[in-house]
Amino acid sequence: MPEVDLRPAEIVSALDGYIVGQVDAKRAMAIALRNRMRRMRLAPEARRDIVPSNILLIGPTGVGKTEIARRLAQMTNSPFIKVEATKFTEVGYVGRDVESIIRDLLEQTITRLQSQRVAEVEAEAAQRADIRIVDRLLEAASVSSPPTDDKAQPVSGATEQPTGADELDEAGRKLAARRERARRRQLIRKLATRKLDDRLIEIEVEEAYSAPVEVFSGTGYEEIGWSLSDFFSQLAPPRRRLRRMSVADARRALTQEETERLVDLDRVYDDAIHMVEENGIVFIDEVDKIAGPSVEAHGPDVSGAGVQRDLLPIIEGSTVSTRYGSVATEHILFVAAGAFSSTKPSDLIPEFQGRFPIRVELKPLEEADLRRILIEPSNSLTTQYRALLGTEEVELQFTEDGIAELAHHAYLVNERDENIGARRLFTVMERVLQEVSFAADQFKGQTVVVDREFVRQKLGDLVRDEDLRRYVL
Repeated sequence: MPEVDLRPAEIVSALDGYIVGQVDAKRAMAIALRNRMRRMRLAPEARRDIVPSNILLIGPTGVGKTEIARRLAQMTNSPFIKVEATKFTEVGYVGRDVESIIRDLLEQTITRLQSQRVAEVEAEAAQRADIRIVDRLLEAASVSSPPTDDKAQPVSGATEQPTGADELDEAGRKLAARRERARRRQLIRKLATRKLDDRLIEIEVEEAYSAPVEVFSGTGYEEIGWSLSDFFSQLAPPRRRLRRMSVADARRALTQEETERLVDLDRVYDDAIHMVEENGIVFIDEVDKIAGPSVEAHGPDVSGAGVQRDLLPIIEGSTVSTRYGSVATEHILFVAAGAFSSTKPSDLIPEFQGRFPIRVELKPLEEADLRRILIEPSNSLTTQYRALLGTEEVELQFTEDGIAELAHHAYLVNERDENIGARRLFTVMERVLQEVSFAADQFKGQTVVVDREFVRQKLGDLVRDEDLRRYVL
């Protein structure tokens, strides 16, 4: 995959199109990404010694921690995975072990890379499938109506052909070949115009062997199940079976079969492993939930300090075995995040803190930030709702005072109740536009103006009633 050459200022500018504020976090992530690009330009022997500077993002929920990392990965086509630290337990206990993070990241990367390779060969695979269908149609036609030969057969024991027989046979073969080419072109044209889709043909297709091995996710034995499945698949190679189906179904089946032949899966696996090792980004959320005071006096904490200890070798650099090969984690960028409302970063074990040398504190969102979030990002909520209701010929028009009122109510509810940041805007917008969304057919061809009075009418009573707001907003 080609390297995306972005300077830190360009990265921050691109992130500004999706995330409002949080300049410090954007700059830290941009520098980490740029250092990765710089490292790839060094000589191989110098490149091995440079490790990424992992980042700890500290801030309340809904301020853009996850979005910054996700958008950064999208901009650079980097393998990315987000996991919650609370999903994992210490090795030896029931639950997912931390090495499954790398396995899941590799699986996602292989799926994405394979889809790209399939798209590249899709046209050639479809062409090959059409040729096989035409060959089968011509074969079926020749079987159903065998060619007749009116020429007299030679008398038994004759040693000489009649005069000019060779020339006649050659002319007949040329004529038959021309007829077959014309018939083939005719069938290809009909295939292209879908005129043969309903015709039934018998076609030979591959059926992969499905191993009778099932391992439930989260048991910690997924790798064993995959290894057994691969083992049984190698023992029983794909079998070919003659099936009767429509031309349309045959085209789909044969196109998939030809695609699998054109895409080198071993190359896909090797490239995916290389991408994960050199460009992977792992976002570990809710690390504050596995932080706390020392638990030595209370016995082992299998979901807290134990998980931190298990994460240490992966973050520092180790080799994780997967069904596709070994993955080295020395150069994967790890980004940890947490609100740290009831705990603090110093509650993490010292070794874990040392693996995240860069700490960035994200600021809570003010009312002005919420107002900007509603209109400035390219995927803003106002843009999304206008597009959604526009599909039903309902035009939404947001006025400046309406935007300000929406932001004010969201900020007010965040202050009085639980502060969930920009996510509060979703609930406020949905409540304000609930009636229009529900009865969109009644507003067809109309323009709905969302101004201050409209917002107050929909939310005024709810904001004043604390008991009701607790359940609705």
